[in-house]
Amino acid sequence: MPIVDERPRRTFAVISHPDAGKSTLTEALALHAEALHEAGAVHGKGNRKATVSDWMEMEKARGISITSAALQFEYDGHVVNLVDTPGHADFSEDTYRVLSAVDSAVMLVDAAKGLEPQTLKLFQVCAHRGIPVVTVINKWDRPGLDPFELMDGIEQQIGLRPTPLTWPVGVAGDFHGVLDRRTGELVSYTRTAGGATRAPEERIPAGRAADVVGELWDEACEGHELLSADGADHDQAAYLAGKTTPVLFASALLNFGVSHILRVLIDLAPGPGPGQGVDGRSREVDDDFSAFVFKVQSGMDAAHRDRLAYARVCSGVFERGMAVTHAATGRPFSTKYAQVVFGRERSSVEQAFPGDIVGLVNANALRVGDTIYAGTSIEYPPIESFAPEHFATATVADAGRWKQFRKGIDQLDQEGVVQVLRSELRGEHAPVLAAVGPMQFEVVAARMESEYRAPVRLEPLGFTVARGVDPDQADEVAALRDVEVLARRDGTRLALFPDRWRAEAIERLHPHLRLAQLPASGR
Repeated sequence: MPIVDERPRRTFAVISHPDAGKSTLTEALALHAEALHEAGAVHGKGNRKATVSDWMEMEKARGISITSAALQFEYDGHVVNLVDTPGHADFSEDTYRVLSAVDSAVMLVDAAKGLEPQTLKLFQVCAHRGIPVVTVINKWDRPGLDPFELMDGIEQQIGLRPTPLTWPVGVAGDFHGVLDRRTGELVSYTRTAGGATRAPEERIPAGRAADVVGELWDEACEGHELLSADGADHDQAAYLAGKTTPVLFASALLNFGVSHILRVLIDLAPGPGPGQGVDGRSREVDDDFSAFVFKVQSGMDAAHRDRLAYARVCSGVFERGMAVTHAATGRPFSTKYAQVVFGRERSSVEQAFPGDIVGLVNANALRVGDTIYAGTSIEYPPIESFAPEHFATATVADAGRWKQFRKGIDQLDQEGVVQVLRSELRGEHAPVLAAVGPMQFEVVAARMESEYRAPVRLEPLGFTVARGVDPDQADEVAALRDVEVLARRDGTRLALFPDRWRAEAIERLHPHLRLAQLPASGR
C-alpha cells in the first residue's frame, strides 16, 4: 500500500538525569509548535501546575516523571512524535523500552551540574542502539559552569565530539541570547510571565549585535572562532554516525532557545529507517505494515478504565480497523480502536505512518516487545528485562478484594511496572514483586489503591541478586541454602540470592550449575 501522507516524521526521546528540566522542555517544544497555548509548568508557590506529560498523581505530587509519555504534534510540515522519559534510575527499564522506539534523542544537561550519572547511562543505551544524540545545555538563565568546561566534560566522559550550533551570549545566569553559528546572527529573547507562553525572539545581524549586547557579543564571537579553529563545527555524517553531538544552549523554563531545538530536529535528526527482524531480514519503511509495542499503560482515564498499548509504526501504513497478525501467537485481531496520544489526552486516528506512535485500546493480547504486522511476516527483537535488585511479597490488605488484587497485579506485570515472580510454594496469594529500584514499589502501592481499590501490603525480602536458571536445574538450585527460585511471566526461572557473594560462592561450589547473568540496569 503506498504511503499517502508525505509529511516527514521525526520521532525522538528526551533523556536526562532527574531535575534537569526534561518534562519542562517537552512542554516548551509543544508550546513552540503551537500544540499548546500555555505551558503546564507555571511556577510559583501554591499554583504550580503539572506538565501535560506528567499526569499520574505521584508525578504531580513529587514533580518528577514516573512513566514515559508520548506527544504527537505538527511543526513546519513535519509530524513530530516526542516521548518524554522518566529520568529517575528506578524507572530505567521504562526509558530503555522507549529508546527502542525512537530514531534520535535529545540529551538534556543541567548547565550547573554538567553530565550526571543517569544521563551517562542513558547515553550508553543510545550508543548501543546507534541513536544519534542532540545535546541541550539547559538552565542557562541560572548560574552554572563555563561553556567550554561543559564541552570538555561531554567529550571526556562520553567520547562524543561536541559541535555547538549556538553559543551563549553572556555567562550562565546572565542569558542575553545566543550566537547562531550557522548564520552568524544574534538571537535575543524576551521574557514572558512565568515562561507560560512562547518567548518572542529577534534575529539581529552580526553588524548590529554589538550595539545590542555590547562587549558580550565580542566574547561570544571569540568563542565561536575558537570552536571553528578546533574543528568543532557540525558535520552531518559524523552526527548520524554517533561520533559528534550538536549542542544548543537554552532555558526550557523561560522558553529561550526552544525554537532552535525544534529547528535542529527537523533539519538534522534522522527520519524512520528500515528495521531488522529476529531472523536478520530487513523491513523497509514502504514495505507491508508492521509495528513494535514498546509500552503498555492502563489507568490513564479513570472514566473508561481502558488499557493502551503504545506501538511504534515501523513500516507501511496503519489504518484503523485493519486486521493485523500478532507475531507472538500468529493470531489475527482487529485494530478497531486506535488513537493518537498527547500526554493523557487522546483522539481517534484513521491512519499512521512509519515513525508514528499509535495507541491501541484494549488490545489485551499485546505485551511489551510484541510485533504486529500485515502481509509478509516479521518479528522484531524483544526487549530484555533488567536484573531486579529489590524484592517484596505482595498480599491484599482486604481479602474481599482478592479478584481486584489479582487483576491489578497481572496488569502491572504486563505493563512492566514491576516484574512479578511466582512459585508453587508461595501460591497466587503472595506473588513476589521484583524491581530495579524501590520507588517502583511505591508506584505499585499507589496504583493498586487508586485504580483497583485493592490496597496491598508489601513485605521486603532479603534478596538483592537474581540469576537466570536452566529449568532443568531449577529444583536443584532451589534446594540450596539461602536461595529461592521463582518464575517470571515469560517463563524465565530466576534464582534469588541475598548478595553477590553468596551467588558467587554457589557458582564456585557447584560449577555444573548454569546461572546466567541478567541484563544490568546500569543504575
